[in-house]
Amino acid sequence: MKTLTINLTAPLQSYGNEAAFTRRTTNDYPTKSAVIGMISAAFGYRRMDDRIVGLNNLSFAVRIDQVGRNLTDFQTVEWKPGTRKITYQDYVQDAIFVVALGSEDDVLIDQIKFALKHPKFQLCLGRRSNAPAGVLKLQEFSEVTPLEAFKQLAWQAAPWYRKKRHPETLEVIADADLIENSQGVMVKDRVVSFDQRNRRYGFRAIARTRIKLDEFETQGAEADTRHDIMEALGEE
Repeated sequence: MKTLTINLTAPLQSYGNEAAFTRRTTNDYPTKSAVIGMISAAFGYRRMDDRIVGLNNLSFAVRIDQVGRNLTDFQTVEWKPGTRKITYQDYVQDAIFVVALGSEDDVLIDQIKFALKHPKFQLCLGRRSNAPAGVLKLQEFSEVTPLEAFKQLAWQAAPWYRKKRHPETLEVIADADLIENSQGVMVKDRVVSFDQRNRRYGFRAIARTRIKLDEFETQGAEADTRHDIMEALGEE
């Protein structure tokens, strides 16, 4: 299995678990359907493209490297002439997540990586207004599952966060079949249709686990940060 990791970071992210008109809440981690939506945008798929549903077959896991804070915003909406309502939207602030996508189809992973670097449509983290904080950071791992890739990947939290927090483990939410002896729970997070007039989701099983954060991973994160700075300055 080939695995691609994607760092998701932005001032605001939102991964809806409820889509009522007056209140739109968010999960505290990226949903698989949201990531499939982002990949579909990168490929240039339209909402009713049949190829979107096939992306459900990707193995999926997400690691919470930097825990964000909740924010609730409100807007006054005139939903019909002379009638206004206040709507509320929840967001996660200043979070850093790492998503891992795995597949036995190496070509598909390569295509996803290329598309995310050269997206056809605007990429967003849950909502159209939530643009990523710069170019997505991608890393590729051969012959490993998403969970095994996480064990090789350094802690991706920001330097200011690492100075304040010293966790021993990082939480991972993954497809239930990726975690041995797990008791999965069903969540409504399998894409059936992104059609705006008929948006539908099915159920999939997820499970949670924690990965130990050791000294090597912490040092690796600091090295990654220095590499990113040098690369941005054109020194590498």
